[in-house]
Amino acid sequence: MLNSKKPILLVEDDRIDAMSVKRSLQELKIVNDLIIRNNGEEALKYLLDSENEIPCIILLDLNMPKMNGIDFLRERIKYDNLKLIPTIVLTTSREEQDRVNSFSLGVSGFMIKPVDYKQFVDVIKTIDLYWSLSELP
Repeated sequence: MLNSKKPILLVEDDRIDAMSVKRSLQELKIVNDLIIRNNGEEALKYLLDSENEIPCIILLDLNMPKMNGIDFLRERIKYDNLKLIPTIVLTTSREEQDRVNSFSLGVSGFMIKPVDYKQFVDVIKTIDLYWSLSELP
């Protein structure tokens, strides 16, 4: 799925984490365009603009200004065409309630952001491997 022609949407307000995702994708030779939006509000605006291509996957932080990840997920499921986009939460939150809320709102996975760059690459590699092996409708 990654390495398809569709873009990856990263919803992340931390510039260092966004750069880590971008570098990880390059290191793993994943060539999808990376679209970065700084909060859920900007991501929703991007997704609802018919001029933009629907991404193959959304990588979502939870703790962001304006519209956080949980609020974004609540809005996303209101749209049939958006709720089917695989969404992986990438967060520093270890709160059990965040995990429960995320899965109840239809995320495909929940991963804790590692501090170490090498581990960050491993997380992205795991996401890529999972979606490469998954058989989707």
